[in-house]
This record gives sequence, C-alpha cells and structure tokens, in this order.
Amino acid sequence: MPHTETPGTEAGPATRLRWWTELPLILLVYACYSAGRLVVRGDVSDAVDHGLAILQIEKALFLNAENPLNRLFTQEPWIGIPADFWYASLHYLVTPVILVWLFRSRAVHYRAARTWLMASTFIGLIGFTLLPTCPPRLLDASHGFVDTMAHYSSYGWWGGEASAPRGLGGMTNQYAAMPSLHVGWALWCGVILWKYGRTRLARTAAVVYPLVTTIVVMGTANHYFLDAAAGAAVMGAGFLLAPVVMRYADLAKARFLPAAALVPAASPATHSPIVSAGCQTSAGERIPRQWHPEAPYGPGPEPGTAPSDAGESAPAAAR
Repeated sequence: MPHTETPGTEAGPATRLRWWTELPLILLVYACYSAGRLVVRGDVSDAVDHGLAILQIEKALFLNAENPLNRLFTQEPWIGIPADFWYASLHYLVTPVILVWLFRSRAVHYRAARTWLMASTFIGLIGFTLLPTCPPRLLDASHGFVDTMAHYSSYGWWGGEASAPRGLGGMTNQYAAMPSLHVGWALWCGVILWKYGRTRLARTAAVVYPLVTTIVVMGTANHYFLDAAAGAAVMGAGFLLAPVVMRYADLAKARFLPAAALVPAASPATHSPIVSAGCQTSAGERIPRQWHPEAPYGPGPEPGTAPSDAGESAPAAAR
C-alpha cells in the first residue's frame, strides 16, 4: 500500500544541522572522553596484571607481533620516528578533518556517522573504566619492550612519559590501553572514506590508514594486538548502537523541543465563514452582504441572467 500524506497538512522541512551546534557537541563529547580517561586511572597493579594476562593469551595463540615490531621500530629510527609522529598526531587531525568533510560534502550521511563515532567512543571509555590495562611499553624491561616515544622524545613535541606534550604526561591515563581507540577511530575513518570517497586515492587511504595505525600502535609498544582487535569490536558495537541512540535523541527532541506545527493546506471543498477581512458572512456566501432570501439560487443572481434582471440593486455591466 503506497504511503500517502495526511490530507490537508503540509510537513515542514527537515531540521538542518548547523556547525555552531555541531562543534560544541563534538567538543563536549571529547572533553567527557578526556576527563573520563583522566579520572578513571585504575589500580596500577591490576593494570599490570591485565597487561600480562593479555600478553600470555597472545603468546598462547601465536599472536605476539608486538615484540618483533617494537625491536624494528627501536633499531631503525627512519621507521620509529615517523611512527611516533603518526601515533601522537594523526588521530587528532584525520578524524576531525573527515568529520568536517562529511559535514560539508555528504551532509545527509553526517549525523549517522557522527553518532556512530560518539557512541563507540563512550563504549571505549567504559572499557577503560572496567579494564585498566598496562601497555607493553610500561611493563618490566624483562619483557623486552622499549618505549619508542621516550626513546625518540628529543625528535618530537611529546615528553618521555606519554604521547602528550612535554610536561603534560601526568594529565593522561597511561593505563587506558584496552580497547585501542587509535585503531577504532582509524577504522571509522577508513569505512567513511571507502563508502563516501569518490576517488581511487580515497579508497587507498581507507585501507592504508587503519592498517598502518594498527602496526604503529603495536610497534611503538602502546598497545597489544588484542587492544587493536577490541578497538575494532568497539566500533562494531557503536555501529549497531547508533540507530538506537538517534531514535532516542529524536524522541527527546520531539518532547522537549517540539517541531513547528503542521500548516493546514487549502482545500477546495472547505470554505471559511470569514471570506473578507472584518466582514462576517453566512456559510455559503461568497460576497459580503449580497444574499437575498427570495433568490431561488441562494446567494447572488440566477446563473445566466443579465445584470438588469438581477434587481435594481445589481451593479451595471462594465463597459
């Protein structure tokens, strides 16, 4: 059965997203994410235990790629230094750039993609809270990992404590390794570029960016392979949750910010009792004060009669 609109109504245009409302929303979500990472530091001993447990699981499954990659990054500065810049910078640059590009060029898809990213970020924050995890670079040296960020800190703007700027390392939660949102956000960027990019370059970047990011987070000893896998799983959960979030957001908006009322459309079968400004008429009357009780055809003269037959009060024909 085809869908039809309710007769006599015209729906207003859909609400357009504006940058001056989107920007504060994104900044608020990122501030909550950063504050949550800072506040929920977790117990250090528990974080170390979780990190060692992940490492043992990976060795049992022959997934321990972190050690050889970390040795390569440490021994080859031409690989390790760009990798540190990649880890410390790109997730702050690429993700916002793709959001802006999507907002400007693919606006019809922007809201769903933005909600997907935000829902996944909050799920990741829950993971940091429930499972504080020590990254490989902070494990005892006997496990064979080198903190490349500290090793090459003289080449970059970050300090030896973390990927934060010098002097601000104490303001970050260094045990927020599980899941890896570096990998999660890179995967989001890749999916968006692959789905909405029009060029071969965009499709290539859609594959290269998340793949290289996964290698970088392991080679710099900031994440385990299972952290990267968890980051991808979090993005999958956020993708499934995004439609539910949008539905509840629409319900809340309709309740607290009601849309403009529907405007009744004019119908030829319906006549208002007021047909002229300030002049009240009866139900079937077209011209104010022109109804005669003796007229057999109701208001006005009989159809087809000349003006002279309509009575003395009828106006003369125009010449």
